[in-house]
Amino acid sequence: MDIEEFCLHYPHVYHMAQEGSWQSIQRLGLLSTTALLDVFEVPLETRAFIESQRRPESVRISHPIHGDAIIRDNKPLPESKLIRCLTDMTPKQWYETLNRKVFFWPNRTRVIGLLEARAYRKKAHSVITVDSRLLLSSHSQDVFLSRINSGAVIYNYTQRGSETFIPLAEWPRDVAPRSGKLINPIAELAVEYGIPNIRKFVVRVEEMAAGRRERVIWMRE
Repeated sequence: MDIEEFCLHYPHVYHMAQEGSWQSIQRLGLLSTTALLDVFEVPLETRAFIESQRRPESVRISHPIHGDAIIRDNKPLPESKLIRCLTDMTPKQWYETLNRKVFFWPNRTRVIGLLEARAYRKKAHSVITVDSRLLLSSHSQDVFLSRINSGAVIYNYTQRGSETFIPLAEWPRDVAPRSGKLINPIAELAVEYGIPNIRKFVVRVEEMAAGRRERVIWMRE
């Protein structure tokens, strides 16, 4: 799949961030957990507990220059269930694989579904809408696509492993002849490590709670 084909089906992609994080994201970029730990210079003995295993709760990290940041929990990845899904990786390897990526949903419906989930419906979040064409034109070599929600196994026992994330260029272009929709729909778009220049690609940032917009925080002029 090339950029044009992707944008035909998914003109925007969406990222759900911690409430109040947009100011920091503008300054540091939209970073994966691994990149954030690097920037915040978190000691090795501490980051192993954040990066290489399940986080039952969100974790706050601090830096004398960068201030505070919240790393979201990964509750939907209990190790006992994850083991049943992995084909060729250990749970540690899978946690680390996910933590090296920044994730986007390919449509707004998926974002709203996550905002309405039990774990998030009582909290506000910052939803970042990104122009797919601008993002891919700059970062296509670092973009990977997935058919599944890679960060949840509680209700989804779909197998996953080293072949889950497929480079953009290798994704099949096949579409259904009548609907014109992709035969292999995309569940996630992931960018490796981080996007330091994310503001260049953002259309708007909204504060949302339980799937409803509360206010627009930022919008491209």
